[in-house]
Amino acid sequence: MKDPTGDAAWERHARWWQEHFTDGADPEYEEQILPLVDQHLTAVGRVLDLGCGEGQLSRRIAARGSRVIGVDLAANQIAEAAARGGGVQFTRGAGEALPFATDAFDAVVICLTLEHIEPFEPAVREVGRVLAPGGRLVLFLNHPLLQAPESGWIDDQILGEQYWRVGPYLADAVAMEEVSPGIKLLFMHRPLSRYVNVMAESGLFVEHMDEPAPPPGFLAQAPEHTEEALIPRLLVLRARKQP
Repeated sequence: MKDPTGDAAWERHARWWQEHFTDGADPEYEEQILPLVDQHLTAVGRVLDLGCGEGQLSRRIAARGSRVIGVDLAANQIAEAAARGGGVQFTRGAGEALPFATDAFDAVVICLTLEHIEPFEPAVREVGRVLAPGGRLVLFLNHPLLQAPESGWIDDQILGEQYWRVGPYLADAVAMEEVSPGIKLLFMHRPLSRYVNVMAESGLFVEHMDEPAPPPGFLAQAPEHTEEALIPRLLVLRARKQP
């Protein structure tokens, strides 16, 4: 997690994230991400939440029977996570140099984090190191194909056609995106093969994939979202570390 511009932005905007995406404020977390966490990470023993933010996934997993450690590079997020508690141990750290022993965890979850890390490969390799043989990685990504840069719904009035345009998927892209007025965050687009191949090189092989439809709460936020009901925003990969 070496990009200083991106790291500083997450530190600076921690309160914005906490107010708009936690404690029931965001329908995508409440109706989609947290239920998927329940599906893939219930009572799995020792769990690492890498890029934990203020800890809502960590607390959810701990409440369902696991021993959880949350790690994030943003001090403001870790401080809030510790204040909210939930029976989780929180520590500040970087994905490329995890302060844990080899084979220390039965599962690792990374939620909407690798898109903000450049390079991301060292973090994945560290996950492969700290996962015990047979352990699982649950990786949440903004869908690399259908949410590629310049993708979006097209209503062509001339041709009388409506379709979802896919942007330049194969090219890596880096951008500071304004996700809310005055809030700019660093995003990296990469084709899915980049992630899957680095996972495989680290001994992590995909065994399950989810491409959920946008949840009703998200679609209800604005009329334009109703056209996106069959276009997934999220991709979830569950990978297993080979014994």
